[in-house]
Amino acid sequence: MTYELPTSVTVNGRGYAIRSDYRVVLDIISALSDPELDSENKALETLECFYPDFPDMPVEDYSEALKQCTSFINGGESEENAKRQPKLMDWQQDFPLIVAPVNRILGKEIRALEYLHWYTFLAAYQEIGDCTFAQVVGIRRKKLKGKKLDDSEREFYKQNRKLVDFKRSYTAAENETVGKWV
Repeated sequence: MTYELPTSVTVNGRGYAIRSDYRVVLDIISALSDPELDSENKALETLECFYPDFPDMPVEDYSEALKQCTSFINGGESEENAKRQPKLMDWQQDFPLIVAPVNRILGKEIRALEYLHWYTFLAAYQEIGDCTFAQVVGIRRKKLKGKKLDDSEREFYKQNRKLVDFKRSYTAAENETVGKWV
């Protein structure tokens, strides 16, 4: 059992400080879903965000450093132990729906805090109960499984499609092409 909130990780026997604030992790998740970045640039962006001393990190540590970052984001679980789930939420799109229940659980406005450890944020997130975000995820789950929505869910979905349906991210080139059609 670990009681401390980690602010460093060990990579190939070397200790590295990490940026453990929840905003940094959400920035990393955002970079990983950026359609403009290829996998190499996503990896570099992740390392630059997560490790303050990344410029001094030897190239041979990159792979293990990414694994340690992934484990941290997964709340300490290795990538192999993390369960693959169908996509029911999107951190960027759903953040406005997530922040209110997390604020309620923690009893403070998290966006006003100078620092909030990712594990603390994640623990609060996992305690989200009945709220708009939970309703949105419930409808997404039913739709993904092909289950019928009840009357209140159907009405909510009809009025809140923009909240429920995932937005698609386009590259700049795709946006330019679509812009020519309109």
